[in-house]
Amino acid sequence: MRRRTVLTAAATALAAPVLGATPASANSASPPSAAARRGLEIRGCDISSLPKDEDFGAVYRYPNGRRADAVRILADHGVTHARLKVWVDPADGYNTKKRILPLAKRLKKAGIGIWVDFHYSDTWADPSKQFKPAAWEGLDVAGLTRAVHDHTSDVLGALVRQGTPADLVQVGNEINGGLLWPEGKNWGEGSGGWDTTAAFLKAGLQAARDTTPRVRTMLHIASGGDNATSRWWFDEAVAHGLDFDIIAQSYYPFWHGDLATAAANFADLSARYGKPVVIAETAYPFTLESEDATNDILYSESQLTEGFPATPAGQAAWLRAVADLQANVPDGKGLGYCYWEGVWTYREGDGWDPADPASGNAWENLALFDFDDRALPALRTLGGYRA
Repeated sequence: MRRRTVLTAAATALAAPVLGATPASANSASPPSAAARRGLEIRGCDISSLPKDEDFGAVYRYPNGRRADAVRILADHGVTHARLKVWVDPADGYNTKKRILPLAKRLKKAGIGIWVDFHYSDTWADPSKQFKPAAWEGLDVAGLTRAVHDHTSDVLGALVRQGTPADLVQVGNEINGGLLWPEGKNWGEGSGGWDTTAAFLKAGLQAARDTTPRVRTMLHIASGGDNATSRWWFDEAVAHGLDFDIIAQSYYPFWHGDLATAAANFADLSARYGKPVVIAETAYPFTLESEDATNDILYSESQLTEGFPATPAGQAAWLRAVADLQANVPDGKGLGYCYWEGVWTYREGDGWDPADPASGNAWENLALFDFDDRALPALRTLGGYRA
């Protein structure tokens, strides 16, 4: 994905050596019969792009072609949670407190839980970039810590006041290398190191608990198939006293490895830290064709996972495999997964770059709606399989 360049070299260099035995097997504690019966609490979909897509003319349809509200379609397919990213002051004005409040009301009415994803940026934040919001550029570490707390409190407090409190909160997005660079960078020359990263995260976590006492908090990195990096990161998080509820990981097979490697990683992390795990992002293409002139992230047979073709059936099969992976995490610690930007269909004007209306959509062949705007079989799998 254009917004991602995983910190392979840096994270590998800094990763603590794997101590002791090989990571636990994904099936070491749960017999097949138990895993076969396990439902998943979280069967979510990131819908951050929905308000902008709708404003540029997007429509959504049931498989039979009947047009309806996208949130209603998700609910009717069994989706349990919707993930909403929050930027501070983006160029296009979307993905802000003002934009997510009405969307949260729609979700509440439909019975879908609210999962808030703070980027602490005006644009994409991921392992390759964690840009500070422009309004925070002149702040020192103490000022940035206050800004993280106040921004988190402001957004979550507004959700509480309108009667739509968040159920899940991510403090940071794919923060392998920390956040609010360079002060909050946790590796490399000129970085603030883990002490500063931890100070920022503690501020966000505290704000989440203060505004929404029943919320479950998560810390999210992008290393679903990388056990060494995952152990390094969460060992540091625990050593620095971060009080969080859920370990969250991005897991895309075209970036993060095969299913068996990811299953072993999730099993090991849940056992090592005694916390539940969730796949905060995954996706798979239903075609290798593109609806616009922008080169898509997934465009070649060589990028696919063996056994999972780029077809509607292959996309649905991938989600069944991911659901099974989570259901097999020992001791019931696999909470589920979230499909990334499942409603981001192509509409001219709603592209990657919030500062460039002419930027295209490189994701439409990974959405959960086809090029005729109809819900794909994978949406039924997402909501209904492991329900």
